[in-house]
Amino acid sequence: MRGTLVLLIAFASLVAPSGTTAQQLPNIEGTWEVSLKDQNRKDVPRSVVVRADSSASWGEEHVRWRVIRGPKIMLAIGGEWETYDIRLRGTRLTLSGGDLPDPVTLRRTGPASPRPANVPVPPDPDVPGRGRP
Repeated sequence: MRGTLVLLIAFASLVAPSGTTAQQLPNIEGTWEVSLKDQNRKDVPRSVVVRADSSASWGEEHVRWRVIRGPKIMLAIGGEWETYDIRLRGTRLTLSGGDLPDPVTLRRTGPASPRPANVPVPPDPDVPGRGRP
């Protein structure tokens, strides 16, 4: 009985609330720089900061993010979710789909910087009254 309880506790610690295991969803928090092959593109930011508080920033843009099964990342832009496919291999993150005409690759260069105190986490479009106006 005791062994079964230990096994159940260990299994429960691996299962995320959605029923997926934590290992299935990549950890994309950190500071990311566009790869050399994508530096001349005008449709991608040069540097992106992805924070644990579900905010992400590049330039003057601040968005809310969410990683889901697939794996995919959802970004709340303009009060609506835009969804991209993601592939994380070591320190390289490739995004494709969504509004991107071609995949873009970013390289993790360090931890995420804190969100400035005067910049709120953008609203979640799924929460009534907090999404698109």
